[in-house]
Amino acid sequence: MPRGDRFLDLVEVMDRLRSPGGCPWDARQTHRSLVEYLVEEAYETVEAIEIDDDPGLREELGDLLLQIVFHARIAQESETPWDIDDVADGIITKLIARHPHVFGDATADTAEQVEANWHALKAKEKGRTSVTDGIPESLPALVRAAKVLARSASLDLPDLPEQAVADTTVKDVHSDEDFGALLLALVAAGRDRGWDAEAALRQAVRTRIATIREGGG
Repeated sequence: MPRGDRFLDLVEVMDRLRSPGGCPWDARQTHRSLVEYLVEEAYETVEAIEIDDDPGLREELGDLLLQIVFHARIAQESETPWDIDDVADGIITKLIARHPHVFGDATADTAEQVEANWHALKAKEKGRTSVTDGIPESLPALVRAAKVLARSASLDLPDLPEQAVADTTVKDVHSDEDFGALLLALVAAGRDRGWDAEAALRQAVRTRIATIREGGG
């Protein structure tokens, strides 16, 4: 069987489910009504990866793929319709444009160079003026914090306000497991004092983004 044939079969199955005479539940869904399922499937995929569940990962990727095909099928009925081919065309065009070291004349010998080029090309395409532009505010606070710190790592910025305290606190932490336990303990300590860890970190990230932008980064 040629590679990709079963993907086309999935598109046909989704089309039948969504069409008249298909499934009433599928027919009434919208982009917004499916958001919770998209988020859930993404997290279940991450969990399968983190626990090294290879059969589970295959299943979860299928569930995630269904969400993509589902949204593309809904879009066919919009006032400005597009479909799964438009989705594929968009990402193919993007991949080629952002890999000039593969499809063009640019040079990138290391993964770090590739990543730097990717972000530079992305910023140029989208007219972004700060390295923090495009990081969704809806991301979980820890994920958003990690992205902001990674994007701004090469900038000349003042230390984080509590950097010295943090360095002292983790000096005897030697593994991801111990670090996770420390983070959990910090959340518990904050909770005992009536502090919301997620909200507090979100505010700290906003403050850091403001500092980065004030510095021209």
